[in-house]
Amino acid sequence: MKNVVIASLAAVVVGLGAITVAVPSNAATEPQQIPGQIIVKFRDSGAAPGLLRQNGVSDGVGIGSTGAHLVKVPAGKESQLIESLNRNPAVQYAEPDQLVTAAVDEPDPDYFPRQYALHNEGQSFTSTNNTVTVAGGTDDADVDAVEAWDVTTGEGIKVAVLDTGVATDNNDIAANVVLRANFSSAATGEDNYGHGTHVAGIIAATKDAAGVSGVCPDCSILDGKVIDDSGSGSTSSIVNGINWAVENGAKVINMSLGQRVPSLALEDAVNNAWNNGVVIVAAAGNAGTQAPMYPAAYPNVIAVAATDNNDAKASFSTYGGWVDVAAPGVDVYSTFPKHPFTIGTQSGREMGYDIASGTSMASPMVAGVAALVWSTPAGTANTSVRATVESTADAAVTGTGTYWAHGRVNACKAVAGVCDQP
Repeated sequence: MKNVVIASLAAVVVGLGAITVAVPSNAATEPQQIPGQIIVKFRDSGAAPGLLRQNGVSDGVGIGSTGAHLVKVPAGKESQLIESLNRNPAVQYAEPDQLVTAAVDEPDPDYFPRQYALHNEGQSFTSTNNTVTVAGGTDDADVDAVEAWDVTTGEGIKVAVLDTGVATDNNDIAANVVLRANFSSAATGEDNYGHGTHVAGIIAATKDAAGVSGVCPDCSILDGKVIDDSGSGSTSSIVNGINWAVENGAKVINMSLGQRVPSLALEDAVNNAWNNGVVIVAAAGNAGTQAPMYPAAYPNVIAVAATDNNDAKASFSTYGGWVDVAAPGVDVYSTFPKHPFTIGTQSGREMGYDIASGTSMASPMVAGVAALVWSTPAGTANTSVRATVESTADAAVTGTGTYWAHGRVNACKAVAGVCDQP
């Protein structure tokens, strides 16, 4: 388990790759925050109205089940009010509402093999346009999902995808969405950015459709849109999404997003979800460094790094002792909206299906494996599910013990299936 030291509470911008609207790269960017609002939690709720009035602001709406409130403040005065409130003993904490963005890294321009991450037995794969021979690849870089399906396909297990939404017009994944909610600033819950649809498809695209399949093809998706149509969101929207997921019976929450600076409100929400029996999975980040990302770095979250088709650490992947497991995250083929979407407009991705890279793609691989485990005898509690996912990971993968703690996940082993050996 991770031991994370809470550092400065300055605002942040998430970075998991080049398709983040706020930052084109993960390298050393300044943290950012949502202007005009802060997060405040009081030790004495009765003192809240008067204390806020003294500072020229009024009480705001509650955020999830954390007990914190989202307080509107004059733009430009956020840091001053945070400092003032944190000096008052009636305040448990005051912090910025930090900027969070979706997480994905740019792929190579040529299409890569479809879904090598689920199952592969050789070096030749069929891509969208032609047949590609993967030079130097390995036939054990996948998570053995197909073998796992002989045991379970995860029917009825609810996985919350807190992201940019899930497209309603791609039935490979829309068919498995059972509930939708919009916590972002976007006008609708539709995925007009593209990231959330790709992530959700990695988890639960139905294998009976004509297109692609997810790791847990009979899982049900709770679509919580917490990031807007430009790829940005806020700490408070993530917190509200986590609370909604818990209230609606999610067994797994996937967050392919993050921020560089910790948030006490976000950690409260994560801990509440864990205490309510949920497995939480999050992307470790694409900075290529050991710097922690949040929520991935919190102890009650499975932090996920990315591997490539050689079963090696992806060059962009964040890594370190705080990262728990790895999963394929390079050129992962999955669903996209069948209408124009921002990622496609920016990078020429195809509508419907295409590849993307990032720990954003690795995280839902792990979320799908966790969901499969929930539907086996090991699925008695979130503690046992997490332990099973981590203990059955392929520890022989280069980097285990240095880049990540447990290895690259293996769905077949996690569900006690009959698995191919390398």
